[in-house]
Amino acid sequence: MSRDLPPDEFRAAMHRVADLVADYLEGVGDRPVLPAVSPGDVRRALPASAPEGPEPLDAILDDYLRLIEPNVTHWNHPGFLAYFSITGSGPGILGETLAATLNVNAMLWRTGPAPTELEERVCEWLARMMDLPPDFRGHINDTASSSSLVALAAARHRLPGLDVRVQGLAGRPDVPSLTVYCSDQAHSSIDKSAIVLGVGQENVRRIASDGAFRMSVPALAEAVARDRAAGRLPMAIVATVGTTSTTSVDPIPEIADLCAREGIWLHVDAAYAGAAAICPEHRALMPGIERADSLVVNPHKWLFTPVDCSVLFVRDLDLLKGAFSLVPEYLRTGESSEVTNLMDLGFQLGRRFRALKLWLVIRAFGVEGLRERIRLHCAMARDLAARIAADPRFELAAPVPFSTVCFRARLPGSPGSPQDQDRFNERLMARVNAAGPFFLSHTGLQGRHTLRVAIGNLRTEPAHMTALWELLSRSRDELVA
Repeated sequence: MSRDLPPDEFRAAMHRVADLVADYLEGVGDRPVLPAVSPGDVRRALPASAPEGPEPLDAILDDYLRLIEPNVTHWNHPGFLAYFSITGSGPGILGETLAATLNVNAMLWRTGPAPTELEERVCEWLARMMDLPPDFRGHINDTASSSSLVALAAARHRLPGLDVRVQGLAGRPDVPSLTVYCSDQAHSSIDKSAIVLGVGQENVRRIASDGAFRMSVPALAEAVARDRAAGRLPMAIVATVGTTSTTSVDPIPEIADLCAREGIWLHVDAAYAGAAAICPEHRALMPGIERADSLVVNPHKWLFTPVDCSVLFVRDLDLLKGAFSLVPEYLRTGESSEVTNLMDLGFQLGRRFRALKLWLVIRAFGVEGLRERIRLHCAMARDLAARIAADPRFELAAPVPFSTVCFRARLPGSPGSPQDQDRFNERLMARVNAAGPFFLSHTGLQGRHTLRVAIGNLRTEPAHMTALWELLSRSRDELVA
């Protein structure tokens, strides 16, 4: 007797699921990006208790079509232009399905020989695609938040004489306050890492950025000198390639020089824009990343790999193992000295087979195919930025180095107060999002409410951007009227 689904039932259900997936991807652009759902609607439609007996798979899939698919925000929609849009591409979905089928926990080489070695190889591919040095070693985490946490833990472990791994930080008068430095445009995950690592938010130095929203190196140097004079111990500097709000690139060479002089760990957060480094012309916009001690890039952001898949590169893999490796007797195997055990490279013991979907994506599209898609997104962003710059009803709010455009609508005549302009842009974004075909998000730049268009979806085409511009223009004029 099979304790799982009978093979014929499973096969029939998988065929139906394949049709559901293909139908969804084919027609996702015909839906509103945001569902017409209110808080609690889905919960109220679900039974309060789990079923005591088995239910037919067709009935369950019918409920998926009725309750789930219509009530999600459609990240795969070509009009999803908020945050950093992500794509569940066909090859990536196939890889995700196969990974779920194999159901591997690749914590050890023994528990996942092919997953371990494929992860090592596909990270080597990505490093070469990004023109990183051969001594960079990569492994895959879930998100950049985890990757940056792991990198900063390695930075803490490298500090001489502290032995934080064994002795911890609590109650130690011999340990000075540790400090981490990043720009005022850096991602909030850096603050969260400081919280988790015991560094504390108040020891994260948010360094002022310049007019192009890049970290000020003179201000950074002053902050490091000030902390050293006060007896604090600088632990790491986090430079960003593709900041969350504007996709600006910090001046990595100058920051790397400072790190070398001061003996400070350099972590580069390239979660978004690192993927663009596979294009030589975009790699030229991020000189110095090869000097990092650690670097993170998320294939699930702009390499069309279904979420989640974040690659952390480190220059010293042994130091990373020194920070995290912990092998209880029940996990010891005979070949451990000859192989990589992925559990040694971070805090997670469980390791999903994430490399499989990235492998399928790279092979199915090819490196040149991936470059072509990234270049198209950047070209669409430049075209939108040119329309905004040429229209007196709008203004650009930041440079456009990659595929994200930050802008504001202007009020006619007397411009009014900044607060009036902010409220007007809030209403404009709400009006555009309510229309259905597009979803935009916002940020704050120099204290001003700023709209963002982040192009990164595989299905977004120039025609969508023309339609967005028409909707923005029409909505702005209707609000003025």
